[in-house]
Amino acid sequence: MWYPSNLSKFDFATQFGPAGMAFDYLRDATQRSVLFWDVMRKRGNQYRVHSEAAAPHVLSFTPEVLLDGRDLERPVNYALVRIVPPEGTDIDETRRPFVVVDPRAGHGPGIGGFKADSEIGVALAAGHPCYFIGFLPDPIAGQTLEDIALAEAIFLEKVIALHPGADAKPCVIGNCQAGWAVMMLAAMRPELFGSIIIAGAPLSYWAGKRGEYPMRYTGGLLGGTWLTALTGDLGHGKFDGAWLVQNFENQNPANTLWTKQYNLYSKIDTEAPRYLGFEQWWGNHVNLNAQEIQFIVDELFVGNNLAAGRIETSKGETIDLRNIRAPIVVFCSKGDNITPPAQALGWIADLYDSVNEIRSHGQTIVYTVHEKIGHLGIFVSASVARKEHGEFSSNIDLIDALPPGLYEAIFEARTDATVGGDLVEGDWIMRCEERTLDDIRALGCNNAADDRRFATAAKVSEINLSLYRTFAQPFIRAMVPEQAAEEMRRLHPLRLQYELLSDLNPLMAPIADLAVDVEEERRPVAANNPFLAFEQIVSHQIVAGLDAWREGIEALSEAAFLTVYGSPFLQAAVGIDPWNEKPHRRASKTALHAQVLKTRIEELRARIDKGGLQEGLARSLLHVAMAHGAADERGFAAIRRMRRAENNMPAMTLAEFKALIRDQFLMLVIDEQAAVNAIPQLLPADEEARRHALASLREVLNARGPLSGEAEQRWQKIVDLFGLSAAPLAGPVSPGSPPPISPTPSSPTPLRAVRRAK
Repeated sequence: MWYPSNLSKFDFATQFGPAGMAFDYLRDATQRSVLFWDVMRKRGNQYRVHSEAAAPHVLSFTPEVLLDGRDLERPVNYALVRIVPPEGTDIDETRRPFVVVDPRAGHGPGIGGFKADSEIGVALAAGHPCYFIGFLPDPIAGQTLEDIALAEAIFLEKVIALHPGADAKPCVIGNCQAGWAVMMLAAMRPELFGSIIIAGAPLSYWAGKRGEYPMRYTGGLLGGTWLTALTGDLGHGKFDGAWLVQNFENQNPANTLWTKQYNLYSKIDTEAPRYLGFEQWWGNHVNLNAQEIQFIVDELFVGNNLAAGRIETSKGETIDLRNIRAPIVVFCSKGDNITPPAQALGWIADLYDSVNEIRSHGQTIVYTVHEKIGHLGIFVSASVARKEHGEFSSNIDLIDALPPGLYEAIFEARTDATVGGDLVEGDWIMRCEERTLDDIRALGCNNAADDRRFATAAKVSEINLSLYRTFAQPFIRAMVPEQAAEEMRRLHPLRLQYELLSDLNPLMAPIADLAVDVEEERRPVAANNPFLAFEQIVSHQIVAGLDAWREGIEALSEAAFLTVYGSPFLQAAVGIDPWNEKPHRRASKTALHAQVLKTRIEELRARIDKGGLQEGLARSLLHVAMAHGAADERGFAAIRRMRRAENNMPAMTLAEFKALIRDQFLMLVIDEQAAVNAIPQLLPADEEARRHALASLREVLNARGPLSGEAEQRWQKIVDLFGLSAAPLAGPVSPGSPPPISPTPSSPTPLRAVRRAK
């Protein structure tokens, strides 16, 4: 060792007081420094090995390749793999498969399953077969986003073919960039999707709140997307994904320049494995074709054309998100500075004028807003995986069977005192509560003046891009050969930080040997050492200073954008009416939809008095539940239990029951009074059968405790319509009926659906 080994274990603080504390701290700081740089060296070596792999990924699960996108008629650098369940994991082949699509936004694939507590991990734990769509580092020459969408459609067709007995089509999870890509595909091929979960995915690119997360201003401040075209030309037709990663890091300089490194340094004895695991993905930069990224920034981030229905396929077909038929789950966070809630959810207000319009399109949208998790935490946080993603995986059937509308998913901790806690597994209980478009607008919504600013920025971008393509692009392309482009990618600062700290650098050679000695003689400083406390104070001050600098830059950027693009002269010059108070980029309405909706309403009206006991029970359940507008997984679990016990009604698949619930709900929306009054016509003549059915219904409604207020009044009306004597909700109705659940204070009514009886 570079100091006498007998001093390494000596307790100087006890023997020499303050001077000894200083020595203990210096010894600890020196040891931490050596171990820190050794981790940096390992990170560099890990980067080199990963970058040289033919198909690098960070999946912690075993993948089995099923389809290689390079073999398709329109080849792409994507592939479909089956996730081999870990030993001891029980998979129910009758349950819908999960397909995780990782984002291609500068990083390589695998983040959706890079550890046990991940999107893939919780889906497997819930018993679902799992698949993964990943990609290779370099794109196929000429591939487009439409080619990728067509390939992913083929992948989903393959998954569906592998599970002919599944109770529903696949649940597809799209993270970040993959989220809007999945939504586009679902609008083009709605029949391929059973349900959709999009996490941290921007869909409304202009939306946001002033003073918060000004990344939406970036395109305008750079003069539009001409810089993207320049970068693609400098890359000889390829766009280096490292630039996307650098843009991400620039959003939080405190974390990029200090916090991430200091967290490793201060916890060097325990943090290294987690740090290296994340960095293996973080430093795995991949490329995109120049035309791919150009489409993304032109049509989406600057143009904001997706929710407006202004994007067309090569066949001239408009991509309209209202065509999606699968339930959509949106997961976002207030702590996400890349995709804040307004950008993740604003598309709903762009497409629809009311919740009834959402229902008229047969869409079910469920969202949840985390209070503080960051962008990457939405995909990589173990706590998020166990809570939100775990609940979505366990309750995807519940979400699939919700009536059309807009809901917010609320998660409550399950305790020993939780009423009906035995009905569910896990530590959380999910409840879906009805919401309106005002709830979406409250998360951040532009006024007409802000929309004009962004529309002006989009026009300026088009002009600048045209000027670049006309006067500069031919010369840039002629001056940059492929070899020069490859060298520029290799010398990108983000790549150099890995290369320079690897074993390629001879100055790093002594670090490995020193680290071995330090680990043998490691002695952390005491937690109450005043010098350690001072170190932490200095760290906090550095973070505060960098945050203040970021906030100042963000305020300046916002002010510059609002001033420049708010100019009436600039707006008029590019063809934007400065006095137009109508919002820009709103999706247009079609007369065809109105006609189809009218026909559908007439059909449902004609069926109000048609059906049997199943229709009567579903309508009764919905009528009571509509008093509170909430769906709780305990009620869903009670229905599953009830279905296993019922023998007097035919079994229904999830799809059949989903259709039943939707039809009965829409009948109540169209004419609630007529639909309720028709319930007796749907019931059997046998009183005992009606009594037993009412007891089963009571068990579901009782899952969260007794009803109160309007819900209780509706329940008593249902009892009267069943033609039975008093049937209190808190007690059994007849011998042999399910026992009641202990009452609790008033709580929202569970609104349930059922999956196939086993």
